[in-house]
Amino acid sequence: MDTLQLESSTATASRPAAKSPMPDEFRELTQLIERLHRRFLDVLRTELDRLDIHDINPVQCLLLSNIGREEINVRNLMDRGYYQGSNASYNIKKLVEVGYLEQKRSPRDRRSTLLKVSDRGLKLIERVRDLEARQAKAIGNLTQDGSIVGALKLMRRIERYWDDYIEGRA
Repeated sequence: MDTLQLESSTATASRPAAKSPMPDEFRELTQLIERLHRRFLDVLRTELDRLDIHDINPVQCLLLSNIGREEINVRNLMDRGYYQGSNASYNIKKLVEVGYLEQKRSPRDRRSTLLKVSDRGLKLIERVRDLEARQAKAIGNLTQDGSIVGALKLMRRIERYWDDYIEGRA
């Protein structure tokens, strides 16, 4: 390669590439969402280990937390978008078996199953809420104009847009 070609290729390599307005950042954001979810499951796994709880996994712990104090049917739980069919069924069955979740037939529709977190499950949820409160305090900036509130608003907008896209409205 002669000197002119080398200078030309060096200049091209050092020149910033033309950048599209947002797609790279948006792609990074969607990858970050996925990584944060997996990392939060790791946090739950660590907390379950610290609490010496070994009969459920982090996904099941999160499922309990998402149900909270509600009595909800399985279909509504899946409609919220948290869980897929067989995955939800397996986790619900396991949580019932180990006593974190109670399951009963709906009095209005005998084909429908209602789920309710047991007292044992509520104690675990309380510990998870304490963990979340400690982490929120450590991360800080939870004021109305703070970064976590702003991030939450952005995530909700993305979720609404993706819902609309899936439904053919966007």
